[in-house]
Amino acid sequence: MRAIGIILAGGNNNRMGELSKKRAIAAMPIAGSYRGIDFALSNMTNSHIQKVGVFTQYNARSLNEHLSSSKWWDFGRKQGGLFVFTPMITGENNAWYRGTADAIYQNLSFLKESHEPYVVIASGDCVYKMDYNKVLEYHIAKKADITVVCKDMPAGENVDRYGILKLNEDNRIEEFEEKPIVANSNTISCGIYVIRRRQLIELIEKCAEEGQYDFVKDILIRYKNLKRIYGYKMDDYWKNIATVDDYFEANMDFLKPDIRNYFFRQYPEIYSKVDDLPPAKYNVGAKLKNALISSGSIINGVVENSVIFKGVFVGSNCTIKNSIILNDVYIGDNTYIENCIVESHDTIRANSYLKGEEGIKVVVEHSDRYVL
Repeated sequence: MRAIGIILAGGNNNRMGELSKKRAIAAMPIAGSYRGIDFALSNMTNSHIQKVGVFTQYNARSLNEHLSSSKWWDFGRKQGGLFVFTPMITGENNAWYRGTADAIYQNLSFLKESHEPYVVIASGDCVYKMDYNKVLEYHIAKKADITVVCKDMPAGENVDRYGILKLNEDNRIEEFEEKPIVANSNTISCGIYVIRRRQLIELIEKCAEEGQYDFVKDILIRYKNLKRIYGYKMDDYWKNIATVDDYFEANMDFLKPDIRNYFFRQYPEIYSKVDDLPPAKYNVGAKLKNALISSGSIINGVVENSVIFKGVFVGSNCTIKNSIILNDVYIGDNTYIENCIVESHDTIRANSYLKGEEGIKVVVEHSDRYVL
């Protein structure tokens, strides 16, 4: 593909509560064995984009470890590669990324030293599959300056936290409002953009000269009447994991056979870093109903309508319903968990009762499992 990729994965998000205190949103575990960023990376490699830059910043240790080898997404070739950029002090700059446009500006040499004519920009916190080649073909056919991938959300869904678009009959963007108080459209931006590389460099440098730092507000919204900015509508599954409820729903969606088949049994595939773990083990007394169990887990109790991540131990006489148990959690005997997200590396003491009464409850325990 005649494009390089940029994945923006450095932002902080307070709407994830306790879940984002130890990791970046793009590093959030998804569907038992994946991370949020795996979907954007897989889309890049499946679209034959060979050179991808990932911009990380907030709580990036876990994310950087996940990206330590490019072989899992097949970027480790003589041409291209996977590049991870974090903020650093230089002779010209000593600031953190102040926004998405500033993140690109601080690493502008990545664009200037590339030769591909186009750039695909994507967010690292969305769950979806997409062939970026189709977006690029559309972009060229429309003779667009910028193409924004967008989606029509179902009626009644809260869209106020997204960028809201209005398109004309030719799909050119007439209005673009970021996180409005009251949305006047149900068409949202998916955070995926196609733009010519030289034009992106020009716009980013102009933003820097004027002290502007945000790609959406200071480029897309500011230039919507000056540049030919078009919307490309996607109809397939797309989910942003920017809130606790959305994160819970995204994982629960993988309990649906059609969603699992779409992501994991239909070409192209989704790739991730592989851990060398044994298969899940089900001991006598284990009962499962509509559950997703990951490798390295040991199940002794009842698991129903739940997603169990890697290396989880579920004790005897336990019941887990409608919940997400993240990596390396120890659950003591006779424990009941319902409507919860249990944070990774937690130890739930025996005889515990945890239930989300009003919505989803995030459980963060720091007990020592060795004194149970």
